[in-house]
Amino acid sequence: MTHLEEQIQMLKASTVEMWHLVISQLSKSQAAVKDFDKSIVHNIQVNEKMVDTYELKIDKDCENIIALFNPVAIDLRFVLAVLKINYNLERIGDYAYGISKLLDDMDSPFSDELLKSCRISEMFDISIELLIETLISFENENKQLTKTIIGKEKPHNKINKDAIEKIAEYKNNTPGEIKMTMKTLAIILKLERVIDHIQNIAEEMIFHMEARVLKHDKKGKKEISR
Repeated sequence: MTHLEEQIQMLKASTVEMWHLVISQLSKSQAAVKDFDKSIVHNIQVNEKMVDTYELKIDKDCENIIALFNPVAIDLRFVLAVLKINYNLERIGDYAYGISKLLDDMDSPFSDELLKSCRISEMFDISIELLIETLISFENENKQLTKTIIGKEKPHNKINKDAIEKIAEYKNNTPGEIKMTMKTLAIILKLERVIDHIQNIAEEMIFHMEARVLKHDKKGKKEISR
């Protein structure tokens, strides 16, 4: 194994470690909302610093590989893809952290009725499942699995659209719970962005493995999802 190959393997290992941490952060944020557990919130906030540390390390490692080894072709695509994947993972971690912060000044839990009607648990489940699938695909460089992830945000988007209507209805019926209602809406919007970042990650993986740029290419996305 060449020195470049060793550095790339180490970069991949660090990215996988960060990926696991971000999955854990998102899972914990789901538990915090469901159980109104502020001890979980504290744990998420502590681990947020670890996510930031990983992001800085991976960015620096990518820059060093490019500067010192001048990678080309698939090696260069991998490093460039990891740079963007790293950014998207950090943003997902931020949203998990942001969801947990919503509980800080709450004295009572979220309405079970509202959480169920907005299908918050399903939105979390879809996000976590897709994040795990992208990790498996990244570790195994599985093109076919990656292609199936592209476009999988559609069920999430449908839930999101319906949830916003439920939020408006609940706000009108329970004006005394406006603060909790708006925090529930904030969770929905943050989970929507999580899904967007997962799709970005899948697109970067396609770029690495197939040298294809799918971002903002609707026709390309349709072809991939067939």
